[in-house]
Amino acid sequence: MSLRRLYWAKLAGQWRGGLVLLLCSALEGVPAFFSGRLVELAVDRGFAAGSPATGLVWLGLFGLAALLGALGSRLVWHQLGQVVEPLRDELVTAVVRGVLHDESPPRNQPDASGVARITQHVEVVRDATGGLLVQARGMLVTTIGALAGLVTVAGGLVVPVAIPVVVAVTAFACLLPSLARRQRTAAIADEHMAATAGASLSGLRDVVACGGEPIATLAVYEAVDAQARAAVQVARSGALRSLVIAIGAFVPLLLALVLAPGMVARGELTPGAALGALVYLATTMQPALRGLAATASTVVLRLLVALRRLSETARVPAAQDGIARPDGADVRLRGLTFGWGAAAEPVLRDLDLDLRPGDHLAVVGPSGIGKSTLAGLVTGMLTPQDGRVLLGGVPVRDVPPALRHELVALIPQEAYVFAGTVRDNLALFAPGASDAVLLAAVTAIGADDLLRRLGGLDGTIGHGGEGVSAGEAQQLALARVYATSARVVILDEATSHLDPPSEARAERAFAARDGVLVVIAHRLSSALRAHRVLVMDGRETVLGSHTELLARSARYAELMQAWAPVTGEAATEVPLPAGEAVPVGADVVRRHRISRTTRAS
Repeated sequence: MSLRRLYWAKLAGQWRGGLVLLLCSALEGVPAFFSGRLVELAVDRGFAAGSPATGLVWLGLFGLAALLGALGSRLVWHQLGQVVEPLRDELVTAVVRGVLHDESPPRNQPDASGVARITQHVEVVRDATGGLLVQARGMLVTTIGALAGLVTVAGGLVVPVAIPVVVAVTAFACLLPSLARRQRTAAIADEHMAATAGASLSGLRDVVACGGEPIATLAVYEAVDAQARAAVQVARSGALRSLVIAIGAFVPLLLALVLAPGMVARGELTPGAALGALVYLATTMQPALRGLAATASTVVLRLLVALRRLSETARVPAAQDGIARPDGADVRLRGLTFGWGAAAEPVLRDLDLDLRPGDHLAVVGPSGIGKSTLAGLVTGMLTPQDGRVLLGGVPVRDVPPALRHELVALIPQEAYVFAGTVRDNLALFAPGASDAVLLAAVTAIGADDLLRRLGGLDGTIGHGGEGVSAGEAQQLALARVYATSARVVILDEATSHLDPPSEARAERAFAARDGVLVVIAHRLSSALRAHRVLVMDGRETVLGSHTELLARSARYAELMQAWAPVTGEAATEVPLPAGEAVPVGADVVRRHRISRTTRAS
């Protein structure tokens, strides 16, 4: 479903709120209908008839009508949020889902265009919808009320007054297509400006390091100039629109001033009726017509352009209503192939892998080789181009999302904590977990000291994780998932900010849960703790134990060779699935290099 269709469907779903707005609008339109008529009665039956008291009574009724209109206006504003805010929330949710399900998202950088869609286009839709429901609706009600009142007071002036109005409205309608095109160009320029500035600022350190400031500055300047040109074109269209509206607003009033005296002299109008007609035209219909045209040329155009742009750049992902029920928590990959784009080189090619409860797999390889992509495929967030990902014997994307989220948990490198209590953060994915379960998770991860520092489960965390370091945020994220019933846990460099002992404790805690543990390694020490290691190196993907890979994979041996001397970590022993223990670490790497040299000679 496109966002445009979603917008109209959700707006139609607010029909109850719309009905309330219509009733409030009728109350708001009371002064527009009665203003001229009450002025006519005040003059003809009061002041002109020598009865000022009667005239004041009619004017008092005019004031009462104005109070009723003000009450209607207040009710309109009160009801507006009930209609607009749920619509905005739905659009924001749809845009965020579209960004998260984008098959080709920006790699290793913020999605500035997606942010622009939320902060600019969605807000334009929200404000424009509110403007239509308040301004355009109010102006329309006022215009209709004024015309109806004019017919009852001075019907002879209706035809000459209507001609310039029709001409102006027709000319304005002819201008709308060009206004829409220029408004759309301005919206695209705004989005391009946001994307260009976001890319330059997010990579500012690299730009300076490479001496690319002139190029980056030029790109931003060009985006700003394009945005300025688009804004100037919109302003010129607005000036032409104002001229057309001025004709439709002032000419009817001028004609009434010219024709009314003669009609009074011929007895076709009373002095009170002539004054009432001027009240309708000058104080009611003229402002209403100008406001209606201004709203149509700005609010409506911005709304349509923003909706079109959202529909072009963000599609609402189809709802996943999978009904498959997995039998267990085995993970099987068969012929798995994935690339970021149809013409791109696949980062995964024909990968076969079996993971059963109790398995502990480490995934290693150079940065950007596709390790996080593999995590996205296993969790069902990405769709493979070829092959299958099976969870408990069924395709992972056919499992109902709610059930899949219970069985599979992914902890990314960027750990998110939220304003609230520590308990709220830890129980985010397990709202029914008892305090004992949460405390046990904290202890298992090794975050007891952190919990005490924060004030226990009732301690508070500030906005944006204020007062919590990056490593502490990762500990909270790890404990949060540990407290769930997830059978498949993927740590995507989720311990990158922890010291090696804390990282080791967290990994061992998850491995002891007897589920499937996949660790996308930040440090190669994670590979030493795993039962098996998957080495990703572009076209070559090798699976085996640590000792097997030292002999079979040159890439793995090179990674170990580069890592062990730098870290200076002591040799350790790692239990293998068969129960045997072998020495690993720098000594193994050195002996492996010696054996390779001996064989070569």
